[in-house]
Amino acid sequence: MRAVIASGTGGPEVLSVGEVPEPTLRPGEVLVDVAATAVNRADTLQRMGFYPVPEGSSEIIGLECSGTIAALGPDAGSETDGWSVGDEVCALLTGGGYAARVAVPVGQLMPVPAGVSLIDAAALPEVACTVWSNVFMVAGLQPRENFLVHGGAGGIGTMAIQLASALSAKVFTTAGSASKLAVCADLGADVPINYRDEDFVAVLKADGGADVILDNMGAKYLARNIDALADSGRLVIIGMMGGTKAELDINALLRKRGAVIATALRSRTAAEKAAICAEVVEQVWPLVADGSVVPVIHERMPLEDVEKAHRLMEDSGHIGKIVLTL
Repeated sequence: MRAVIASGTGGPEVLSVGEVPEPTLRPGEVLVDVAATAVNRADTLQRMGFYPVPEGSSEIIGLECSGTIAALGPDAGSETDGWSVGDEVCALLTGGGYAARVAVPVGQLMPVPAGVSLIDAAALPEVACTVWSNVFMVAGLQPRENFLVHGGAGGIGTMAIQLASALSAKVFTTAGSASKLAVCADLGADVPINYRDEDFVAVLKADGGADVILDNMGAKYLARNIDALADSGRLVIIGMMGGTKAELDINALLRKRGAVIATALRSRTAAEKAAICAEVVEQVWPLVADGSVVPVIHERMPLEDVEKAHRLMEDSGHIGKIVLTL
């Protein structure tokens, strides 16, 4: 089958499309004919050798996809599961999305939300599951609380702004250009902050601090994020674009009775991922169906343009998701 192959670790030039064996279904999995996948920052880290594949998972890059069920594996086709060959789905993956076919644990399948095309549905699983699990399931964001998400114009940011706004939080976000800030405001950000010439800490402090912060920067923003927290605030770190090591002022955290939580979605168990997917279908998909939340897509391009897609991701000039079609 057609799939993206990496000739080694390195820059986007190591990626090309070639032929690989089809996946073998294990108990509890289904085979999906992939219509589209989407590029995530973690994909670029895997390509560079900084994001190891969990044991037993596909070595092929790709953490999400949309497509059609092609076959049901052992123990995956019962009426209880409710899936049939031919069903249109999107899925959260541990790997394997950059390919014509992928094996998916049945608990990580989700129906394509009403009103979303099969291609565009590929842009939803990773961001919806990441934001819902971290901002709402882990950090417990409540209506009328202050919520800060860094990188509001990216895939995670555009989803986080929309979900927090739809659920009545006050949304603050950072971005680095007027055009990106305008998109964030259109999506529901109450206070867009240009990190190049504004201090997000001062902005948040003037409004009582952030009850929840979703951060993909890691070390670079650790001290400032804690400074920006409200009393009993929760900082959730999901990335390390700004490094992995920083000094933590425990006294500053104690004074605020704050919490710092670091999470990763890929390394969670299949049962944990299934629980997240179930909540996303229950809580997020109705908001997509009624138009409160939309997939924000910067560009759709064929799988053969995977090198270009990775360069676009790393240049950080995109807004929303980059989708690869098959």
